[in-house]
Amino acid sequence: MLVALFAGAVAVGCGPPGSPGSGPATGSTAPSDSAGPSSSAAPSSSATAAPDGGSSGAELADPEHAAPGTRAVPVYFYGHTPAGDRLYREFHQVRADGELGSPAVRELLARAGGVDPAYRSAWPRGWTLRAPVRHAAGVITVDLAGPSGGGQAPGSPAVAELAVRQLVYTVQGALGSVDPVRILVGGQPARQLWGRVDVASPRGRDDPYQVRSPIQIDNPGYGARVGRTFRVTGEAAVFEATLDWQVLRGSTVVRHGFATTAEGQKFSPYSFELTLDPGSYTLRVSQEDLSGGEGRPPITDSKLITVG
Repeated sequence: MLVALFAGAVAVGCGPPGSPGSGPATGSTAPSDSAGPSSSAAPSSSATAAPDGGSSGAELADPEHAAPGTRAVPVYFYGHTPAGDRLYREFHQVRADGELGSPAVRELLARAGGVDPAYRSAWPRGWTLRAPVRHAAGVITVDLAGPSGGGQAPGSPAVAELAVRQLVYTVQGALGSVDPVRILVGGQPARQLWGRVDVASPRGRDDPYQVRSPIQIDNPGYGARVGRTFRVTGEAAVFEATLDWQVLRGSTVVRHGFATTAEGQKFSPYSFELTLDPGSYTLRVSQEDLSGGEGRPPITDSKLITVG
């Protein structure tokens, strides 16, 4: 019955004008999260949710002004990069009074993409969390319900794989664990999702150096309004612990510099401070271009922000 129910979807058992900003920009380090991202790394500035039809109404995390009963959870989306599609994360404020795995998964499934319009979700519409996330005996169990009639499958096996990676990284990040994730559909084990992704065994976290963007801005979030002096924080895996940053007004670079991560060649936190004049800007952080323009373009992350 389950096979028929999910046929075609799941194989079961199977800127304003103004002068350029001025002021200091210095590099420093922030605490690293060795077990995976957690709400402690959530952005300190907020942005309204993107009009993507998501039902949760969550906003980018703002711990200083969080509503009672809400918590910040990491939600993973994917974005296009010169090295192919990679995972990016946003911290979303969600209602939670207990474990964070369930609200994080609900938030992922409810949204077609991130608040940042460059972030997309591979999950087709109609998927929901059937039962609360369970974490016991070294395994995280996520029980999903597919859309009635089977719904739409991801456009390709590669996109279907991205959907599973989003789920694994999101629930592990919310729980602060890298334990493998067992996926059920309708309360029953599934061998494959959409006939394209093997989930017969609990899925571990794929190599972050192969699936995550090596550059991630966590704070400020996309669309954030910040004071004239603010701190940029994130995580990166870059050569010799060095990354480049730029501040643009329109297409004009008004500030640029570099910062360092706590450690090189591994995902590690970075932090630097900026002081800018009031106005709208694009903040861009990127890998160093060690090829001098001869190789592929560096991978970047960018945020639209408003100062003042």
